[in-house]
Amino acid sequence: MATESYTPDEKDLSILRILQKDAKLSVRDIAGRINLSPTPTHERIRRMERLGIIKEYTTVLDRKKVGKGMTVICMVALNAHNKKTAGKFIEEVSRLKEVVEFYNISGDFDFMLKIVAAHMDEFHEFFVNVLSEIEGIGQTKSIFVMNSIKESHQIV
Repeated sequence: MATESYTPDEKDLSILRILQKDAKLSVRDIAGRINLSPTPTHERIRRMERLGIIKEYTTVLDRKKVGKGMTVICMVALNAHNKKTAGKFIEEVSRLKEVVEFYNISGDFDFMLKIVAAHMDEFHEFFVNVLSEIEGIGQTKSIFVMNSIKESHQIV
């Protein structure tokens, strides 16, 4: 990522809003929506990619339709608060495909994990045989999502 200082202007923000809703649109389509020609639109997109404003392009799936209908928020407190314990925990959890979001948080717990599973048995298997086997865990609290009210990846 470049160190170039840059703040997106209104045209850039318009591009970002469009891409967040449909990243498959062509540069020509995006350009038409923001009243700019394709070449400067393309240059703006490439600049935002180069600067890390646009981190990646991805596809949002319906978890239920791909067999991952259960969502669990798992709070984790480590049993020791030092770089080695935290670093090892972060390294191991970051590799787990079941963990789709992973945050270092403040408060009574140190980390929050968003875990997806097909059903309770699959989560239980993961929790008992994978997550709880990671060294350094002192306490956990699992919260089972009953219904998703809002999910969005749009931030501008």
